[in-house]
Amino acid sequence: MAHDADVLIVGGGLNGPCLALALAQAGFSSLVLDAQSTENRGADTFDGRSYALALASTKLLDALGLWEDLADHAQPILEVIASDGRAGEGPSPFFLHFDHAEIEEGPMGHMLEDRYLRQALLAAMEADPLVTHRPGARVIAQDTETGARVTLDDGTDLTARLLIGADGRQSGVAARAGIKRTGWDYGQTALVCAIAHEKPHNGIAHQFFMPPGPLAILPLPGNRSSIVWSETHEAAARINALPDADYLDALRPRFGDFLGGISLEGARFSYPLTLTLATSFVAPNLALVGDAAHGVHPIAGQGLNLGLRDVGALAEVLADAKRRGEDFGAIDVLERYQTWRRFDTAALAAGMDAVNKLFSNDNPLLRAGRDLGLGVVNALPGLRRRFIREAAGLTGDLPRLLRGRPL
Repeated sequence: MAHDADVLIVGGGLNGPCLALALAQAGFSSLVLDAQSTENRGADTFDGRSYALALASTKLLDALGLWEDLADHAQPILEVIASDGRAGEGPSPFFLHFDHAEIEEGPMGHMLEDRYLRQALLAAMEADPLVTHRPGARVIAQDTETGARVTLDDGTDLTARLLIGADGRQSGVAARAGIKRTGWDYGQTALVCAIAHEKPHNGIAHQFFMPPGPLAILPLPGNRSSIVWSETHEAAARINALPDADYLDALRPRFGDFLGGISLEGARFSYPLTLTLATSFVAPNLALVGDAAHGVHPIAGQGLNLGLRDVGALAEVLADAKRRGEDFGAIDVLERYQTWRRFDTAALAAGMDAVNKLFSNDNPLLRAGRDLGLGVVNALPGLRRRFIREAAGLTGDLPRLLRGRPL
């Protein structure tokens, strides 16, 4: 049977295009079905969105031929400081300090603006003869009983041997396949923006834990930082409704004055914080990657990094199966991917969940215990180095692409 491509990828955000480019290295043809328009994906203006890319994720982008051009727009994360405290009072004297100099590989990661990564992916898909990007393509039906077939909202039918869901936390691919989800609402909303500040950040990322939720201050190129600020749903709705000047007034007691005066850059965003895990990452002729498989709390900024690990693992499993002459859509092949990724994903989700519950409260006994814990980890070089390597994405059974090696 003639197919339109080897693989149909539903979702044109970040993980879907990365997977298509990775699979092209192994000779797979892909159709990336993107509900958004090219104009929306490739907008050149800074809108405030940025990503914390672990070192292993930059290695994957380098293996895909993207990082050389992206590096000029990225800000290395040289240090990370995690502390506990209350808004307006500053951090406690106990803190955790990670310095990239304690590992040999280089910076723990990089901050990269959304616009640069999306533009690079669009250009790479356009240039690769094995990748076809279809913007404005909305899938309304699918059938994966024998191979993969989808129907678009314009009535077009497309077929392939494998269907990939890279379509986010509300994955239509997963829902149409009958894959259930488990998880819960954290009772928090993330307020996301970028700010300009008077003093240099020196490549230092800050994670300030407060009773309503954590505040991440992540360095961008120049005297700018990305903010991910968690509040209760009620407080976040009230703050988000404020005009810009009042919004900044609400942020200042939490942010402090260590970087001098601050002002907004780009747009403001908000989204509810939930944990959502698909009960299965695979079905016959179908696999899920990124948020379609798992959505975690943004503590430590691991959402995109988890997705890129999925990309590396799935691409490697499919490439190896193809070289062996196996049916790469068969469930026994796809279960190798699930086995590889499920424990890592569950462990990180549980870890982020525990950290958020431990720190997002004002219980004096828990406060004393967690401050002591931060101080102990900070005082033990071996344990601290282990955490640094974990943050850089350098631990565990890494796919070839995340070690910087092609498929």
